[in-house]
Amino acid sequence: MTQEKDNAEDYVILVNEQDEEIGVREKLQAHLDGALHRAFSVFLFNDDGALLLQQRHPDKYHSGGLWSNTCCSHPRPGELVEAAAHRRLQEEMGVACDLRPLFGFVYHSKLERDLYEHEYDHVFIGRYNGVPAPNRAEVASWRWIEAEALRKDVAERPDRYTYWFRLVLDRVLLGSRET
Repeated sequence: MTQEKDNAEDYVILVNEQDEEIGVREKLQAHLDGALHRAFSVFLFNDDGALLLQQRHPDKYHSGGLWSNTCCSHPRPGELVEAAAHRRLQEEMGVACDLRPLFGFVYHSKLERDLYEHEYDHVFIGRYNGVPAPNRAEVASWRWIEAEALRKDVAERPDRYTYWFRLVLDRVLLGSRET
């Protein structure tokens, strides 16, 4: 299993249901324990309303090879969530753009390899019309897709998409039309 980085950067911020910090834990251990921790998900749309998806690298420690939102990760201890979203968007997709918070939510899901996602996920939305330059160690592929084609594909082949992506897709698409 590969991880995004080694050393102190591999710690996540443990939180309660109100997103109040209660500690830190090594990232893989938090996913083994199912500990609630802070995370973020970035969804970028172009001016035509298409969403930029990434396919997670097959060697990611969970959900490898699945399609998901533009970028997602965890802030480092002491790092603001929005700053972390910008940092990881650049590191994963080679993209810099304005982001705005859309909503936050808590979810819990059992994944493969006896791992769990239990996150307070901050969802950000942004506009981007360029061509990403993804980090090939993080991202296997990427594509722009129109909302209705995406909804249809997720309904027909949900196993191709990450759990958290399927969970919030409709809410994010609604929020993208309101901007």
